[in-house]
Amino acid sequence: MNAPGWPGIAPTWASSAKDMVGTALGAGRVWYTLGFGILNEVYWPACSTPQIRDLGFIVAGNGFWTEVKRENRYRLSTPAPDLPLPKVVHRHPRYRLELEVLADPWRDVLLIRYRLENRSPAGGDLKLYALLAPHLQGSGHGNSARVLPRGLAAVGGDSALMLAADHGFSRASAGYVGDSDGWQDFHRHGAMTWEYSQAVDGNVALLGELTAAEGVLALGFAGTVEGAQTLALSSLVKGFEGARTAFVDGWRQWARPLRCADMTPEVEQAVRRAATVLKIHGDRAFPGALVASLSVPWGDTRDDPGGYHLVWPRDAVEAGFAMLACEHRAEARSMLAYLAATQQADGHWAQNFFADGRPYWTGIQLDETALPVLLAAKLDQLDALGDMRHAAIAMVRCALRFIARHGPLSPQDRWEENPGISPFTLAACIAALVAGAEHGFLDPADAAHALSLADDWNARVESWVYVRDTALDREHGTAGHYVRIAPPGHNAQSGDVAVRNRGRMCLSAENLLGLEYLYLVRLGLRAADDPRIRDTTRLVDALLRVETPHGAYYHRYNEDGYGERADGRAFDGTGIGRAWPLLCGERGQQALLAGEDAKPYLDAMLASASPGGMLPEQVWDSAPIAERRLLPGRPTGSAMPLVWAHAELIKLATAMHCGQPIECLPAVADRYRKPRPPAATHWREQAPCNAVSRNGTLLVEAQAPFVLHLGVDGWQRIGDHDSRPTGFGLYGVRLDVARLGAQHTLEFTRRYIDESAGERGWEGRDWQVPLLPLDQHGNPAA
Repeated sequence: MNAPGWPGIAPTWASSAKDMVGTALGAGRVWYTLGFGILNEVYWPACSTPQIRDLGFIVAGNGFWTEVKRENRYRLSTPAPDLPLPKVVHRHPRYRLELEVLADPWRDVLLIRYRLENRSPAGGDLKLYALLAPHLQGSGHGNSARVLPRGLAAVGGDSALMLAADHGFSRASAGYVGDSDGWQDFHRHGAMTWEYSQAVDGNVALLGELTAAEGVLALGFAGTVEGAQTLALSSLVKGFEGARTAFVDGWRQWARPLRCADMTPEVEQAVRRAATVLKIHGDRAFPGALVASLSVPWGDTRDDPGGYHLVWPRDAVEAGFAMLACEHRAEARSMLAYLAATQQADGHWAQNFFADGRPYWTGIQLDETALPVLLAAKLDQLDALGDMRHAAIAMVRCALRFIARHGPLSPQDRWEENPGISPFTLAACIAALVAGAEHGFLDPADAAHALSLADDWNARVESWVYVRDTALDREHGTAGHYVRIAPPGHNAQSGDVAVRNRGRMCLSAENLLGLEYLYLVRLGLRAADDPRIRDTTRLVDALLRVETPHGAYYHRYNEDGYGERADGRAFDGTGIGRAWPLLCGERGQQALLAGEDAKPYLDAMLASASPGGMLPEQVWDSAPIAERRLLPGRPTGSAMPLVWAHAELIKLATAMHCGQPIECLPAVADRYRKPRPPAATHWREQAPCNAVSRNGTLLVEAQAPFVLHLGVDGWQRIGDHDSRPTGFGLYGVRLDVARLGAQHTLEFTRRYIDESAGERGWEGRDWQVPLLPLDQHGNPAA
């Protein structure tokens, strides 16, 4: 009989509040998540593709029924922090339900060993019911569910699943969520009264009454129902214990290279757990692919097909450095190979993409182009590139060509919200240019250009993203501060930044704070005790830091809108940004480098974790809202676990042991240990310089050949200069300013040359560069 109520209510995912995540290390391609003591999203055949919303349980009998998830009375444990083999025990006055979950190492099957004990003083018979919500191919729309003789099946597109039990189901039903599903049956009748055979093309659910109080469930995935059934049943025949032994052996072998020496037991356990979380987020078919989170932020309010189960190159490289910090070099090598394979033809990486490399969002973030270069250089420093060196060189050359041609302005910052020049992105690009040259990845001409460009950008950091004597500084007694971002066409002293997720709010760039500047220190471009760094840190601690019962955390920036609303409702495009534990890791690294105690920052990160040790993207930072489970210092409805947060925990803990950030390359730190005047000021349209020294060198650059039409002091002494190749496919005219005899300004425009057609065209505007006066010693005046 067909179930009524087509197509069901609008589908959503499960809550992002995960207790734990896991997978097996073998041929099987299943990833699982747990939340509120039951299975949440299960992914197959890649960690980018969730196939179910959840698989939970109802206990019922003698006029009593309850859904164990809603009772929320459970404990979760694992044999070891680096062994993601969860045991969940639900306790109730009338029953005890024990669940043990693992992925079959040999098949695309998830196994659940269950045991229900009746503890009611009145006795009577209690039954266990499995409640399954398929979301095949990453959506709750268009699924079909059927009750078959050997289990419960669902189909969506070219994916199928089968839930089988070793002792079978006594009866079962398919239905549409919100109308004829099994939970609605219990809610309306207090018992299972429906036995619909199928529910087609909608948001569907399956309910099965288990014949035995103790046994094993197998959830198999394949391209057909027949294939899913074959896998599920064969896994049951092979047995849970055999799969468990292979599962444990695989993880113990993987964890063997991890190094967590001289840490307290608590920190060592946290580092091992964090490294395991990073490994779990890696794909099996595409080694090196690492998704940002096996969760959907505020998933219980939406049917987002992407969520965070996508590869962000930035998050992935942060995790790669974390693996190197605990000396698991094989993971970082696999990641570099994957990044080389997914690089776009022009050198950048897509904003994010599925595990197989298909782009999802196509924005461009220059830090995501620079960070893979730093990972390659770190592997080279550790003499770990091996036979990958040739491919790494090709990847680095292509990436640095993109940075050199398009930087320093990035179409998006690291929070994917604004274009402009960000200290974080700028630091990563400068370090990547130096690393590419000093590690021998570039040919001589490009290496020389990379170093010249890096030196120039490094010398101009403060002209772009530092302000002095603002109202904010006067209020807090600081001389100046670094800003979160300078908008296109402006420096930090001018221009406004549109604040995303806050309607039409704009803030002046000089009043927008963030922790991006900390990477100037972390990558070796500025000293930790630089007065400008110290002043900015004072402002950040005053304005972005929030105290909770579990420690101090930091907001991304003032007026952030990415988080729950004031009343605790889920983020829906607008909200209030909450505090991020990963930023404690960044702030802790700064404390360490400044000779301060970094332990409070590590402790705060640890305190933010879920019962299973998962670190959230954000924690609640307002008064408690108990009915929404929002408590100060505890996870919000944002992503959990967040790979980037676990990576920051590992890197902070290991840096506290060795005294140095893993990302800091000696080649970069040594170059900028002392101020290094640039050999030339690089002028390009996306970042024109405010002024140039009268005795300096100005290099006017473009991506195509041109003739520079140049004048001085108000278009006097006009002359033309042909451009020449400079490096990375760029063309430029190098001007010795002193020889031009200018006193106040340089004026120019460009006439571009189309070499293939022999045509020339004016760019259509004039440019002016003021000259800095010289002091009595011949140096640019302050």
